[in-house]
Amino acid sequence: MSLWMILPVSLPALTITGIWVVYAMALYNQHVCPVENWLYNQSCEEELPLQRGPTLCCTLDNVPLISKCGTLPPESCFFSLICSTGSFMVMVIVLLRYAHVIEKHQNCVLNTASLSTGWICAAGLIIVGNFQVDNAKVLHYVGAGVAFPTSMLFVCLQSALTYRLAKTQCEYSVGHLRLAMSLMAFVALVLSGVFFVQESFVLQHASAIFEWVFCVIIMLFYGTFAFEFAGMSSNTMMVLAQGGSLGPGGRAHKMEGLGGHASAHQPESMSVL
Repeated sequence: MSLWMILPVSLPALTITGIWVVYAMALYNQHVCPVENWLYNQSCEEELPLQRGPTLCCTLDNVPLISKCGTLPPESCFFSLICSTGSFMVMVIVLLRYAHVIEKHQNCVLNTASLSTGWICAAGLIIVGNFQVDNAKVLHYVGAGVAFPTSMLFVCLQSALTYRLAKTQCEYSVGHLRLAMSLMAFVALVLSGVFFVQESFVLQHASAIFEWVFCVIIMLFYGTFAFEFAGMSSNTMMVLAQGGSLGPGGRAHKMEGLGGHASAHQPESMSVL
């Protein structure tokens, strides 16, 4: 069993824990309202950080969206750190998964597309984490518009790739798990997007909850790569060093072609002798 399997497991452990810590910090500093709060007002006499008492007056500016939780300091600093670290880990995991598929099987369109979408998602995540929504709204929404759809596309491509490469019952079970997670993430993303553009306070709050659900599912999806990474070897690094050379299937196919070519010329050589 390879120690590389620690990497995909540590990504959801770090990011899920991190964003909940950011939420706890924002809640402690009264920068957002609790997730269990469903009552909102058009306006309040005092801003939320200045209010005291068990009952808080919340507006739509205090909806506990992930981005809202990481808008103001000190939680914004920790939010940027989590997003930057998470995006780097995503890039490494996606690259290793790409090389591992080439090593064990052969490169294909699904594998290359997964690499591209995974890296684009990581770039969007960096923008989201370092340009807070209240300070640079346009850049933040650009990053979110890049990160959310590409992360959804990545898990779909990986689910299809898992089924394409599966040979054992255990591999098919992993494919079933990833397909179920992809469907749940898709439903959460669609509902979050539809509710986000509504004017209803209740739907806005529901949008925040589905956003949290979507992000947690995506991070847990990356954790399932521990199954493949457990069998990773130094040959995976050789694939990266060689710029993505042919895997065993490709080399075997190439040797068959050479063998067939040689056997075709053998009778001619014998006749000359």
